[in-house]
Amino acid sequence: MKRTLSLAAAAVAVTMGSFAHAADLARPMIQSPPPPVFTWTGCYIAAGYGFGMWNQRWQEFGPAGNATTIGQTNGGRGWLGTAQVGCDWQITPNIVIGAFADYDWASISGDAADGAIVGNEKLSSSWAAGGRVGWVTLPQLLAYVSFGGAQARYDQINFANVSGVPAFFSVDRHTYSGYFIGTGYEYALGFFPGLYWKTEYRWYDYSTDRLALINTPGITPAGFSLDSHKYVQTIRSELVWRFNWGKAPVTAKY
Repeated sequence: MKRTLSLAAAAVAVTMGSFAHAADLARPMIQSPPPPVFTWTGCYIAAGYGFGMWNQRWQEFGPAGNATTIGQTNGGRGWLGTAQVGCDWQITPNIVIGAFADYDWASISGDAADGAIVGNEKLSSSWAAGGRVGWVTLPQLLAYVSFGGAQARYDQINFANVSGVPAFFSVDRHTYSGYFIGTGYEYALGFFPGLYWKTEYRWYDYSTDRLALINTPGITPAGFSLDSHKYVQTIRSELVWRFNWGKAPVTAKY
């Protein structure tokens, strides 16, 4: 009798164990989704403030095309405000490429001398468009180089002698075309999703243009001209707003 009860108890235990194991196998394993990872892919708008300076090499030429003065160097200094739009693509964990365009409002001015007369010359606006290639040094820090084409608008120059008496000569406002190269960094501000801070240095080279030296209206045109080759350097800091908030979800595999 005791042998029979022992066998029955063992059979019940084996059966219950089998049911429990089957229940464990049938229960799905639930995994929480992984947290989002940081990415630089996305589009953005930016605005900021900076400082700029320009220098030029210029020389006066007569009606026959002969040089009438020796080459001179002068330039200006001042502030700028900037606005930018662009898009980036993080093609590898460490490499980011992008394209952008921006516009600067500026007041970068200085004295422009031509022989014994001098006038104030001001860079009042410019625009640039190009690309950048960056290296992700930290998940939230991007170091990059930039490059592209640019144009700069200079206001009219009205000349006077050293005593301030108008010389009745002027150079009309002019737009110069050229290219730029630059370098900078961009950092994600962790206290507000989507907000970044960027600082960039640029060097511009504008091609040599020949500018007509004109007289005051009503007087016979001067017939002289000035060749000007301009270089511009700027440093700017901007706040950047990224539309993707700087995050991209990773799809979990179950």
